[in-house]
Amino acid sequence: MSRLVVVIAPGSRGDVQPCVALGRGLAAGGDRVRVLAASAFEALVTSNGLGFAPLSADPGEVLDSEAGRAWTAGRNPITFVTGLRKAVTPVLERLLADVHTGARGADLVLAPTLGFLGSHLDVPNVELHYQPSIPTRAFPHPLLPWAGKLGPWGRQLSFKAVDELAWQLLRPEIDRWRADTLGRPGKRPRRDSPVLCGFSDAVVPRPPDWPARVHVTGYWFLDAGPGWRPDPRLRDFLAAGPPPVYVGFGSMRTSDETLAVVRGALKKAGLRGLLGTGTDLADDDVLAVADVPHDWLFPRTAAVVHHGGAGTTAAGLRAGVPTLVCPVFSDQPYWGDRVFRLGAGPRPLGDLTGLTAKLEELTGNPLYRRGAQYVGARLRRENGVAHACSVLA
Repeated sequence: MSRLVVVIAPGSRGDVQPCVALGRGLAAGGDRVRVLAASAFEALVTSNGLGFAPLSADPGEVLDSEAGRAWTAGRNPITFVTGLRKAVTPVLERLLADVHTGARGADLVLAPTLGFLGSHLDVPNVELHYQPSIPTRAFPHPLLPWAGKLGPWGRQLSFKAVDELAWQLLRPEIDRWRADTLGRPGKRPRRDSPVLCGFSDAVVPRPPDWPARVHVTGYWFLDAGPGWRPDPRLRDFLAAGPPPVYVGFGSMRTSDETLAVVRGALKKAGLRGLLGTGTDLADDDVLAVADVPHDWLFPRTAAVVHHGGAGTTAAGLRAGVPTLVCPVFSDQPYWGDRVFRLGAGPRPLGDLTGLTAKLEELTGNPLYRRGAQYVGARLRRENGVAHACSVLA
């Protein structure tokens, strides 16, 4: 009898889409797969042949709340972790209840490190990591880059510090859930489960001190089907001139002011642009696009500019086009730094007032394209889903 694998995917599309890709791979191998995600992603999950159960804690609700806006406003890592509690606490009770309901009957649970949700259930569990979060002496935690100056032991302690702070902030609600719903006393989660790292060692080389339970599988890409076609406006825009620069910030809020700055910078740099926004914008040199598969779109661009989400960074690198990261919060500065150190783009840009010069550097330096093409060729040879499925077999 096939096993039921439950994949817990709280968060935005960048968190859900890799889980759907992984779920498809497991289903192809004979597993029954149920994905727990916000209701907005039900069609994405079910259209790929997977079971679905809702998480009523919608990421858009969290980010649009007053606490969520404060959480994403700054880059101080301590503020980020403490802001996590203020933003997530109002919906955490619902999230925990939905996890308990959605995971019923599971033979295996795959879950991110948020509250170590999988470790509280009475079934085998595997941690899902989208950024390097296992302690190592080789580099600091992505949220604490300054700890790199503290030497090997300071770098290792930075991971333990982030884990401890996040756990203590979420612990009251999780302990209450364990007592009221599971009928068990509070328990500190153990870090001994297998770990699937959904990124490539071509981008983050595996440190030699990671234990054997940690598997760097490569990215879990969910590509557009062979029948996908662009709408006529996008098709005609791409055909009407040289490849444009894509500029989009994912689930991060994009204000009218930001759009005006981007359009002005593209014009000053003499570049055509595709803007990843739901706003209806179109002229000879700029077109707004929404929900276009990155694996189809990015190879048709001259370069990509984005917020530095793990999935968008991976898609840009795999396409082999230069990347400029404009990070907002969380691990985004880390991915921007990785792009720069791989030679696939300039240093991350924190202030969009310098965007024109960065666009000129991004598209005018042939070394960035060469670096991006080198990394892209390596990523296109990998099959992260197949690797992850072989670990879980």
